[in-house]
Amino acid sequence: MSDLGALGPIIDRKRHEAAALHCGRAAMFAHAANLEHAPAIERILGGGTVIAELKRRSPSGGTLRRHLDVVATAAAYEAAGAAAVSVLTDGPDFGGSLTDLVAVRAAVEIPVLRKDFVVSPVQIAEARVAGADWVLLIAAVFDDPGLDDAIDAARRCGAAALVEVHTDSDLDRAVGAGAQCIGINNRDLRTLTTDLRTFARLRARVPSGTVIVAESGVRQPADVARLVAEGADAVLVGEALMRAERPGELLTEMVAAAEGAAAGHPS
Repeated sequence: MSDLGALGPIIDRKRHEAAALHCGRAAMFAHAANLEHAPAIERILGGGTVIAELKRRSPSGGTLRRHLDVVATAAAYEAAGAAAVSVLTDGPDFGGSLTDLVAVRAAVEIPVLRKDFVVSPVQIAEARVAGADWVLLIAAVFDDPGLDDAIDAARRCGAAALVEVHTDSDLDRAVGAGAQCIGINNRDLRTLTTDLRTFARLRARVPSGTVIVAESGVRQPADVARLVAEGADAVLVGEALMRAERPGELLTEMVAAAEGAAAGHPS
């Protein structure tokens, strides 16, 4: 692992949180292993889709939606055509919790992604027990054996892993670990700067047959159309939806843009 920059303090905190879970590790893995396997990402994403995110705040965006009703908003996302709902479960920096995830899982039929800073396989089991179908794994957080272990833990828990990359090195390691779904983050989590051009540059190096999700920097339907036209199977959108007066209406427009771009006639 290289220097994590602005991400470092969050990861240090997450390591302490994960350590506190280890006393219940065996029971959590046993519970997760007995759950029905989550829907495979490759059967849900593709053809131009949108993953809609729920978060109250972020280090880069500040307060986004202080009084967020996660159940009502998730239901609006589903009605607007979201392929999945991403739930930020980090508390100190994003204002989320596993309680949010449990409530969203009970409210929608579409898959639910736990968006957090996973540093240990035990957090993957925890996510599955709470109702997550998919988990985010940030490649930069792990060394090579750790990334292998995390992807294997997701498989053992019946979850799908979205492996996030931002650099060429991240991408090479994700591919080497056998990631079947790769998220290309346009935001550098070390500096919190965003460049939408990151997606197309890295997309060109992803092996065929991999499901590819574009993340961060999406402000309007035209951005969604651009990323799908550049090869995204899905686009994850958070901040723009959380700042919108009516998130469901904006999402409807973004889904239409994604579908239009996938069909070769972007709106």
